[in-house]
Amino acid sequence: MSFHGQPNTFVSEVHLKISNLTQSVQFYTNIIGLQVLSKSAKMASLTADGVNTLVVLEEIDNATANTGRKSGLYHIALLLPNRQQLANTLYHLLETRYPLQGASDHLVSEAIYLADPDGNGIEIYADRPEETWKKYDGTIEMATNPLNAEDLLAQRGTESFVGLPPETMMGHIHLQVSSIKESEEFYQALGFHAVNRYGLQALFISTGGYHHHIGLNTWNSAGSTAPSENEVGLKTFTVKFPNEETRNLAINNLKTLGTEITQRENQISTFDPSKNVVLLAI
Repeated sequence: MSFHGQPNTFVSEVHLKISNLTQSVQFYTNIIGLQVLSKSAKMASLTADGVNTLVVLEEIDNATANTGRKSGLYHIALLLPNRQQLANTLYHLLETRYPLQGASDHLVSEAIYLADPDGNGIEIYADRPEETWKKYDGTIEMATNPLNAEDLLAQRGTESFVGLPPETMMGHIHLQVSSIKESEEFYQALGFHAVNRYGLQALFISTGGYHHHIGLNTWNSAGSTAPSENEVGLKTFTVKFPNEETRNLAINNLKTLGTEITQRENQISTFDPSKNVVLLAI
């Protein structure tokens, strides 16, 4: 069973506001290794398999820098299919000399961190086999230990890096929120359940027993407001439900909470308590 397919609910696509489309497309294709699926004067859709959009980039007018102190994006997380692909990607990133922000062993996964030209955070990671995860009464043990880069790089193949593999998917999104308690209530209504807490300031939630489809933290954003329209960062992200029945249940749960739901043509959207825009798809 895939954690990012039937019968689970997961994050499938993230839409980012950026300041310069040409610059960002070059970064996401040459440095990250995604492909352009479609492109217009102000917008580009990026893919790994040539079919499914993972990231949408939108150049906004009069763009201003994100202070990092408001709600919104902490990072997007691109999930690779195996450790060898992560090793290949790390070797490629080291060859480009693009600055990395970190590299961690989370017990359930190994991860590399960097940011795009506008400061939007990016994690590229590979999961360890599920049977190695330590689970206790509905929680999954995670940590932030230094990545053993030498051991990882020893796993890389001999082929040249030609981009992220087609099996790459949006593994999770990590959000900055104003309140963990309010956020947990909202995302529980969508069907996500807590699997790990870092004190009172971070929460990791999922469906189907994954280590997390969504991360939430208040490290820099407790009690904060949402970014302005012209700040670079998160515009929307898409939560994909397995079927109409599951989505309708989530919508009814949100209405019970008093959450406003908007439907335009075939798109259903809502705001989480921190004003992050969530698209509800099937």
